[in-house]
Amino acid sequence: MTAFARSQHQLQDENSQTQFSWELRSVNQRYLEINFRINDNLRYLEMPIREQLKANFARGKIDVSLSIKQSNAASLQLNSATLQALNEAICEVQQQLPEATALNPLELLQWPGVLQEQDDSFAEQEKDLQHALLAGLEQTIADLKAHRAREGDALKTMIEQRCEAIEKILANLQPILSDIQQNQVMKIRQRLEHLQANVEEQRLHQEIALLAQKIDVAEELDRLAVQVKEVRHVLQSGEPIGRRLDFLMQELNREANTLGSKSVDSRTSQASVDLKVLIEQMREQVQNIE
Repeated sequence: MTAFARSQHQLQDENSQTQFSWELRSVNQRYLEINFRINDNLRYLEMPIREQLKANFARGKIDVSLSIKQSNAASLQLNSATLQALNEAICEVQQQLPEATALNPLELLQWPGVLQEQDDSFAEQEKDLQHALLAGLEQTIADLKAHRAREGDALKTMIEQRCEAIEKILANLQPILSDIQQNQVMKIRQRLEHLQANVEEQRLHQEIALLAQKIDVAEELDRLAVQVKEVRHVLQSGEPIGRRLDFLMQELNREANTLGSKSVDSRTSQASVDLKVLIEQMREQVQNIE
């Protein structure tokens, strides 16, 4: 289901300050698919993030983005040994390549191992950061669910309207089924009598009865009514209903096709077309429902 949520947070203690923001984007998908856009040093969070999302969503393609900015310079110190070794290597390079460009001190600080954590509580800070990040994610998930719920309410209204339209079509067909069948039987009788005047009466009745059974669509209309009732029932449940509705749309479409294939009257043919249009409209939106 299409939705978007974003939240900003801040974590601060005496030695550091961290600002981070979560973004969750959800689009239509038959199954649950989760994609990450987070820093490599936070990849260890992918599993708990995935678990939180799975606990809240059953369908959809969800893009997860985490933007984080940390400032903890007070807890950093120079590694003199690493810096000295690096300086000696730079001097040797400059002796062999006098034209080499001098390095900026900031570039030296970015070299792995030049800066080290001084604070012994670094592990505890990492634990606090992970807790804060996952708590912020939970808030963002709640916002995304609220957005999806609002869209879900709109889709529910649309599907209920289509169900009502289908029920009206079925109600209009029921009173004319008998007339349609009788008219078709009369046409067949007239054709047979015209082709062969000496047709056995018993055989004629058998053929007419068999044909009447083949063109009888009362059963299809009854099944359509039952399935529409089931759609309404499913819409009222509080559980994920997307896959159940997928199945019901297939069943509705099957009955509408059968109605069209059995049709011997323009009214039932038109009803079949109208039903399939309504069912297709619902089917397209059901893909958006969890």
